[in-house]
Amino acid sequence: MPKHIVRLLGLVTVIAIVAFSAKYFLIPDSFYQYGHYRGNAVAEIASKVPKLQGSASCESCHKAVYAEWTAGIHRKATRNNAIQGVVYKSGPGCEVCHTGPAGNHPSKEAMPLSIEDRVTTITHSEHKVHPANVPARKLLLSPEDMRSVCLNCHEKLEARPIFQRQIEVASHSGEEFCTKCHNPHSPRIIYASLPQVRRGDPQAGKAVAAVCSGCHGVAGMSTSPTFPNLAGQHADFLVDALKAFKSGVRKNDMMSPMAAGLNEADIRNVAAYFSRFSCGVTGGDKAKALLGKVKAANCAACHSAGGLYGSGAPGVSGIPTWPNLAGQNAEYLSNTLKSFQDGSRNHPVMTSIAKNLSDADIDNLSAYYASMKCK
Repeated sequence: MPKHIVRLLGLVTVIAIVAFSAKYFLIPDSFYQYGHYRGNAVAEIASKVPKLQGSASCESCHKAVYAEWTAGIHRKATRNNAIQGVVYKSGPGCEVCHTGPAGNHPSKEAMPLSIEDRVTTITHSEHKVHPANVPARKLLLSPEDMRSVCLNCHEKLEARPIFQRQIEVASHSGEEFCTKCHNPHSPRIIYASLPQVRRGDPQAGKAVAAVCSGCHGVAGMSTSPTFPNLAGQHADFLVDALKAFKSGVRKNDMMSPMAAGLNEADIRNVAAYFSRFSCGVTGGDKAKALLGKVKAANCAACHSAGGLYGSGAPGVSGIPTWPNLAGQNAEYLSNTLKSFQDGSRNHPVMTSIAKNLSDADIDNLSAYYASMKCK
């Protein structure tokens, strides 16, 4: 018999022996117990602790956040815009956002039959080790993913019920993430709960402000309608603006070098100085202001003290890191909106909004806010 035939038969024999051995020595005894799978797998799956246990399981460790969430609209069952009752299954629960790709919190073991089955470390042992301390463990969705969760229900669609809050993304928030303004545990904007910036010393800021008076006036009322009034402006907004000029995020031939010479204390102090003044009404064309009042309804969520659904002074922002528009120079407001339009100034929300405004809209809005009292 030829050698190559002998070798081939020998190889076939070896493969047969390996396959025969594998069948009897490598396959578990319970493999064919209930069909073509391991019978023991049934008990193993049943012994696993489910990963999703319901939001009520979070209450014992996270009482404050749980109380905030249960009072929010996401936990209330509604029909025809009327609250029918409080149920756990209506709307997002804790585990919608607090479940990462390898996050088995609060369970001690991950769900089986998935990539998480490889994770065996106890992430929250006796509730003493916080899961954030476990390497490569993500227990919260990324801002991008969180945004998509919100838009699943709140992006404006033709067939969606009108009583469900809906937004047109481009004009509402642009590329900004929902959690920038909305508390995910209680999504309506609660201005008082937002973080506050540490205040500066107005008296110390007076000396720094002397350099600014040439353009912005001694008391924050600008010397030219092309310059912004700083009087009565939120200190937090002024701090953010100066830091943006200092870091180069915002660029201006005059302000960039000015801000570059200020330290952290200088910025907070000069912001506190200008914010303590009351601005005067700079005024705008009355006919245009009336038209601008209608258009300004779209700006109320950010630039009204009462927000979109509350009552409050128009043009006075309820959030201290957003600018007051009331009493601002109409020419400055108009130039600012146009700079967002042409891209010379960028902001994730305002850039998108400004691109949807006509020249007439800009003129009318500027006249309206210039006619409002800031305080």
